[in-house]
This record gives sequence, structure tokens and C-alpha cells, in this order.
Amino acid sequence: MDAVAAAPAGAKPQSGFVTVQGTHFMLDGRQYRYAGANFWYGAYLAAADGIGDRARLRAELDQLKAAGIDNLRVLAMSEASGFKRAVRPAFMAAPGQYDESLLQGLDYLLVEMGKRDMKAVLYLNNFWQWSGGMSQYVAWATGEPLSDPDASGDWNGFMQHSARFYALPKAQAIYRDAIRSVIGRTNGISGVAYADDPTVMSWQLANEPRPGSQDGGRANIAAYDNWIDETAGYIHRLAPKQLVSTGSEGAMGSIGDLDLFLQAHKSPNVDYLTFHLWPSNWSWIDHKDPAARLESGLKSSLDYIDRHIDAAGRLGKPIVLSEFGLNRDGGSYDPGSGTIARDRFYRAIYQRLLQRMQAGDAIAGSNFWAWGGRGRSANADFMWKAGDPFTGDPPQEAQGLFSVFDSDASTLGIVADHAKAVHALPR
Repeated sequence: MDAVAAAPAGAKPQSGFVTVQGTHFMLDGRQYRYAGANFWYGAYLAAADGIGDRARLRAELDQLKAAGIDNLRVLAMSEASGFKRAVRPAFMAAPGQYDESLLQGLDYLLVEMGKRDMKAVLYLNNFWQWSGGMSQYVAWATGEPLSDPDASGDWNGFMQHSARFYALPKAQAIYRDAIRSVIGRTNGISGVAYADDPTVMSWQLANEPRPGSQDGGRANIAAYDNWIDETAGYIHRLAPKQLVSTGSEGAMGSIGDLDLFLQAHKSPNVDYLTFHLWPSNWSWIDHKDPAARLESGLKSSLDYIDRHIDAAGRLGKPIVLSEFGLNRDGGSYDPGSGTIARDRFYRAIYQRLLQRMQAGDAIAGSNFWAWGGRGRSANADFMWKAGDPFTGDPPQEAQGLFSVFDSDASTLGIVADHAKAVHALPR
């Protein structure tokens, strides 16, 4: 007898797909809240042909699952580029040309996550240079050279160059081909179409899309908002069973303006909101000594969380804190260094999220940044080079900057305690 026939009379068959009901996620008739991690390199680690390490992948998924982590945010497209600090190889070697070994890595990752009852949030582009991203699309569309901030130090110029992506029809055509190539794929291992796979909770338009720099971004607002609405609608047509989100940082990724953030997310094609929290990047906490201004930085961080949860409630949609992190003690990158300040930070963030969940507010989950697992840098400068093990820190950052390694027992204990508390909430 099949599962549907065996269900009690009147019961709905389980679909396994996450849906939205008001300001909450639902999964098979019960409220779905989660404690997750960022695992951007998951498809890379799951690839064969000397790129990945499938034994490491399986072991680390087991460790994450044992800690209660049941949602992973993963990069699902990267672009070959001349950026100094970009990941190599890339999913897309040139417009319309895709690396099958990395796509097969994504196949393998989704199968292994499905075995462990984990959900995936897959992002399909990047505002930043470390995976090629929007600036590479601009270069392909225009033939103009890249603006590499790691070479020039001109981050405002880079952001304005990257934001040209939204209004370039040729760039959008290349991007939509990439979207179709992933979402329209059938998993070569399971035989399940990606669009029919309940392991995929959500497709994200990009990692941290911004309208541009603090100074020049306002000129791009209309193009940015239109891009969000139209692209989210396009993804929904390809994958109607799955959710769509933007990948936004929140107000700090919207020229510091919470109202602009909300305006961009009013589209009915955007199912839920996301925001990120980077207090040391935003100078609320000291990069080199996070303990020095930790308490004042925490106050600003908790206020940022509350303002975004409240805003999501006003908009009537769920929200997820899909990135947050802090440096190790003394700004060290060494996996053996302390995490006293980081642990205090994680406890405080998780406590506030849990309080807001307990109150029935719009916060639905979180993904810490980032899982570094067994990855270790062998380089004196801690910078990633092609062929090195992957950690949670992408190639433009020192390996160990924000990674939570498999040996970080105290931090993992805090993560596990939070996951247990979240899963114990009434559903």
C-alpha cells in the first residue's frame, strides 16, 4: 500500500515543500522554523574529478545534522572571470557553457542533503567578485574590462559597475540562461527534476544584491526593483513549488535605508525577506579585537535584528537572518585560536531570534556564516589558492576570518543548543 493510501481519512499527503503562510513558513501542515548554516562551497565539495572531497562532505553533513542544522545556503552558479580573488573553477566557463562536473556536484549535494532531511537555499548569482558574479555579466555584455576591487581598492567603483547588471538586456539574457540551466536540470543521480525536489526550499536571486554604492546607488533603484520583481517571477514560473527570495542584506545593502529595502521586497513574486548582520565589517565591532567594543556592537546588532523583524511583520512576510558572523579572538585566522567574543555574540544573536520566534513574530530561521568544517589553509597569508581545501570564507577573505571549523566545540555547542530550542517550539 502506498503512503498516500495508508494515510488517515481526510489527511493531506505530505509534499515536503516549504510554503509561506502569512509571516511563517509551513511544512506539511506544521510551522517550519530552522537553524541553518552557510555552506557556499557545498557543490564544489560534492564534485568529483579532483575538485571535491565527497568523503569529507558526507562526514561534515553528518556533523551538521548531529548539531541540529537542517538548512544550508549554497552557491549554485559562479562565473569564470579575471578577478584576482575569485573561486576556480567556475560553473559557467563562458556564456552558455557550463561545467558538468560542478553541476554533478550540486546533484550529489542535494541527494546527500535529502538523505539527512535537510533543506537547501540555492543562490544563483553574486553581487561580489569572489564567484565572478554580476560584474562578470557586465563584462560579457559590454566587452569592457572588469573593475577588480582587490587590485584597485576602489570598492565604490566596483559596486557601481556591478549594479549596471540590472539594466543590461544582454547581461540579463545570459543570466536567465544560467537560471534555466540550473532550475531546469534533472538530477543525474536521483532522476528528480530540480523543480520537483522538496530538498530545495528556496531559490535566491543572488548573494547580497545591492542597488549600487552608498553614493551612487539611488540612480539604480528603479532598475534594481524591477529586476527583483521580474526575475523572481521568472523563477516562480520555472519552479512553482519552491520559494523565491532575494538574498539581500537588508537596510545595509539598500543604501542604509530600511524603506528602500521594504520597497524592493513588496513584489508578490518575493516570498520572504532576508537580511545579514556583519557588525565588524560595519565598524560596530573591532575586526582585530572583537572583545573591545563587543557590548556596544551587540546593542547595535540586536537593534538591527529587531528593526528588520518588525519591518517584515508590517509587510506580512517571513524573514530569515541568512548571514551573521564575527571574527575570532584577536582577529586571528588560526583554527586553534579562541572564540570567546564570537561565542558571546552567537549566544546573544540566537537568544534574540528565539525570543522573537517564541513571540510569534516574523522571524523564521537563520544561517550562520559560515561552516568551515575540516578545511584548513596551509598558506602563511591564509589566502585561498586554486586547489586549496575550501573553508567557509570565500577566496577574497582570509581563510579563518569567519569560519566555524569542525574543531570549534564551544561555538558548535551554542549552535546545537539553539537548534534544539528552535525545534522544540510549538509547531
